[in-house]
Amino acid sequence: MTVRKLKSVKESFTTMTELVLPNDTNTLNNLMGGRLMHWLDIVSAITAQKHSNRIVVTASVDNISFKQGIKLGNVITMEAQVTRAFNTSMEVHVNVWAEDIPSGTKMKSNEAFLTFVALDQNGTPVDVPEAIPENDEEKSLYEGALRRRQLRLVLAGRMKPHEAKELKSIFNLDQNVTE
Repeated sequence: MTVRKLKSVKESFTTMTELVLPNDTNTLNNLMGGRLMHWLDIVSAITAQKHSNRIVVTASVDNISFKQGIKLGNVITMEAQVTRAFNTSMEVHVNVWAEDIPSGTKMKSNEAFLTFVALDQNGTPVDVPEAIPENDEEKSLYEGALRRRQLRLVLAGRMKPHEAKELKSIFNLDQNVTE
């Protein structure tokens, strides 16, 4: 039996900064959602690679919603870190901040969770280190990661709803339901 390596989640922390240029915007001069998703995928992949020391591939992207439009000329700062590692997969949490430097305003515009799988040189999934949370925020994200994972698996058809024990406790699902 192999003992999994331990890594603190702060070891995976990654910051990426981008300037919203005309080529990144729609006709209303707001950042295009696809461009943000591209940047989220990059910063999250770097984060997962730092945690696993492996090549990683995107397995899923949870809901991404805009709290407010991000304007042309804003500086985007994305802060990402692994929240929890399972066997071969890792959940990454990203906060997105938009800053209008001339006005001195900064707002949180987005938050997202992405999941990555670590691979060996042949493309076979490999075990990743266990993620160890240290502060209250890290612990909260760590605890919620199992519920988010079960929801992803149920929605993807890879887990039956009655098997999602963590989700049952949230929704007070009847223990006798066996769908």
